[in-house]
Amino acid sequence: MARSMRKVRVGAVVRTNQDKTAVVEMVWKQRHRLYRKQMRRVARFYVHDPENQCHLGDTVRIEETRRISKNKHWRLMAILDRKQVADVRPIDVETDVGQDITQPRIVAAEARAEATEAAEMDNVVETAEETETDELQVAEKPDEQEDEE
Repeated sequence: MARSMRKVRVGAVVRTNQDKTAVVEMVWKQRHRLYRKQMRRVARFYVHDPENQCHLGDTVRIEETRRISKNKHWRLMAILDRKQVADVRPIDVETDVGQDITQPRIVAAEARAEATEAAEMDNVVETAEETETDELQVAEKPDEQEDEE
């Protein structure tokens, strides 16, 4: 294929998990023929990146080339724009922040446990006093009934 006839596309890198391969996504909007609503159209290209230069979020120019593998027949031409993306996984965030968060939670949980224990002790004392008075009243009632007979 002559170089002048090769297709050239510009898109954003969405995945770089594989070695020497990047997935580039090209997005455009198209009007539906019948309903006249805007539709989001997406095309994904597997791109040959021999030096693993692409990073997630980069804007790149790719060119059509001979088939390199089953799905890969595009080649990286240039990186037009680098995007700064934080290289943090959700697990890292949970462990870093989790230590700061769990300490106050433990203290608060201990305080709540102490408060509930104190409240339970107050309830136990109150119920013990109530049961003593109930027992006295129950004991007094049979005597009263005997006197009445």
